[in-house]
Amino acid sequence: MNPDASSRFAVIGDLVGSREHASRAEAQQHLLTALAVVNDLVPSLQPLEPTIGDELQGVYADLHQALTATVLVRLALPEPMDCRFGIGVGAVEIVGTSNYGLTQDGQAWWSAREAIDTAKAKGRQAPGLRTWLVRQPSGEGDIVNAYLLVRDQLVSDFDGRQRRIALAELHGKSLSQIAEEEGISTSAVSQRHRGGISVLLESIGEVPR
Repeated sequence: MNPDASSRFAVIGDLVGSREHASRAEAQQHLLTALAVVNDLVPSLQPLEPTIGDELQGVYADLHQALTATVLVRLALPEPMDCRFGIGVGAVEIVGTSNYGLTQDGQAWWSAREAIDTAKAKGRQAPGLRTWLVRQPSGEGDIVNAYLLVRDQLVSDFDGRQRRIALAELHGKSLSQIAEEEGISTSAVSQRHRGGISVLLESIGEVPR
């Protein structure tokens, strides 16, 4: 946990192409299910939850938690659903409550909004990009965003089964358990694991706390 209360990692997310779903209610239920999975796996200061429209938000104590949560949402959503994220670093201030939950302010939220807008803009040239981070003072580049460009493209290339296998491994399930759930052979799961899934899982473990 980051002991500096002035440095939080605020996350704003929104469903990608949500208006294209045949049933908005069904899409919202899939999102709620995915967020429950992520909140169970990743500690948070404020768990991820829907806010207004297709948006969601949460707060984390460190970079590892924020980056892990954002990729887990993508893995937990059924294909072809996806989510875009902005991560902002700084102070989080609770200024009141509303029908939608806590009313919040602070640099972390301003930066998270800038980050999700940047992710959307950059996604026009890098279609697989889904996550961006903004922290102050901003320099000419951030190594975290270099990582996110590659990580997100990897996950964007996953099919539904690869998402499920990666998520199951993060739940600690064995390859044989996953094979039984997927109705395929253990060797088939192993082959999938040796590709992008193993790289993704290794990268998650390498993100500093």
